[in-house]
Amino acid sequence: MKLSRRWFNQACLGVAVALVAAACGGGGGSDSTVSVGSKDFTEQLIIGEMYALMLEENGFTVERKLNLGGTPVAQAAIESGEIDLYPEYTGTALLTVLKLPVGGDQQAVYETVKQAYQEQFSLVWLDPSPMNNTQALAMTEERAEALDIRTISDFAAQASTLTLIGPPEFEIREDGLPGLQAAYGNFSLKGYKAVDPGLRYKGLVDGEADVAVAFGTDGEIDAFNLVVLEDDQGLFPPYQVAPIVSQAALDENPGIAEALNQLSPLLNDGVMRELNYEVSGNQREPAEVAREFLVNAGLVAE
Repeated sequence: MKLSRRWFNQACLGVAVALVAAACGGGGGSDSTVSVGSKDFTEQLIIGEMYALMLEENGFTVERKLNLGGTPVAQAAIESGEIDLYPEYTGTALLTVLKLPVGGDQQAVYETVKQAYQEQFSLVWLDPSPMNNTQALAMTEERAEALDIRTISDFAAQASTLTLIGPPEFEIREDGLPGLQAAYGNFSLKGYKAVDPGLRYKGLVDGEADVAVAFGTDGEIDAFNLVVLEDDQGLFPPYQVAPIVSQAALDENPGIAEALNQLSPLLNDGVMRELNYEVSGNQREPAEVAREFLVNAGLVAE
């Protein structure tokens, strides 16, 4: 199955800017090898492969070290020099790595993590993408309509009659259920169904729960026509993705920034939902999906 034209039309809005940037600057290969990492879930595998392909297209020799593990593993790998770069999220950097308070302003969060990473780890944040893979709550359109729930405040007001389905860690994370209860009135749920992350949406559409823990760029949101509840109290921080690169790698290969910044404007929520669903829903390989997107966007030769 080929990707639909919707994401391609979205991508075309930014590709002209990207191609102008490419034309105005040189490539940037060198004799050294650039090691590209990623975490261990679908979106990271797709974006990590995109980074690798963009660098190869711009003359770099690339070593792929994708699917490393969770945030602590990826962070340790880039600090130790095992990898030179990987995709990271601003909200993850703020809360998980830097242990700083939640912030809701995208630009302020980006500037905070950018400065702190440079000072503490000698790591550079390149341009962030407009996509926002923040945590969220989602419902089927039918259930949201029947209960007249459109915001998390609406959900909290009826929580005692609702079952929430999500990963086990959501019950204990500061920006999970405890954070929701603190921000939205210390409500009590009818029940919390803890499942493997891959089973959240099946449980929701099968009627095992009323509400699911979601992430903003999950492919199932569009595939199942789900309603994402408005975070009207601003609990969840922004989770924009961007390449983080070691300063040493950038010093040796300054063309890395130019190559990867061409891609960043094209990755919005709609694009990532479709790309993610090609892997999670249609069972395609992340590398195949990544290459197809870049070829159709005109950034990588077929």
